[in-house]
Amino acid sequence: MSKPIDDDVRFRLLRLLETHPEKSQRELSEEVGLSLGAINYVIKALVDKGEVKINNFRASNNKLRYAYILTPSGIEAKARLTAGFLQRKYAEYEALKAEIEALEGDLSNGQQAAKSVK
Repeated sequence: MSKPIDDDVRFRLLRLLETHPEKSQRELSEEVGLSLGAINYVIKALVDKGEVKINNFRASNNKLRYAYILTPSGIEAKARLTAGFLQRKYAEYEALKAEIEALEGDLSNGQQAAKSVK
């Protein structure tokens, strides 16, 4: 049984592959912050979904090097994931902004209370 891939991981990996298709799985692992095995699993899943295709570097002396190319389906998936990612980040931003404002209010009230006690 396979486990679903987190949308943020899919988004980050598709975005990275679109701009740097030549990166090795080890480099992708370091940039995304996942283990090499997890990156391998996610790339295989993206290939199985038809969102990424793998090409060998023909001119490369190291025949183990590949280029990970987004397919039209992968480009569409990245666009959908980008919209969802932005929506989640805006919600996080608004929640964080509200928390900061509340903390600033608490701090201000605490300083005013301290002044009135003196």
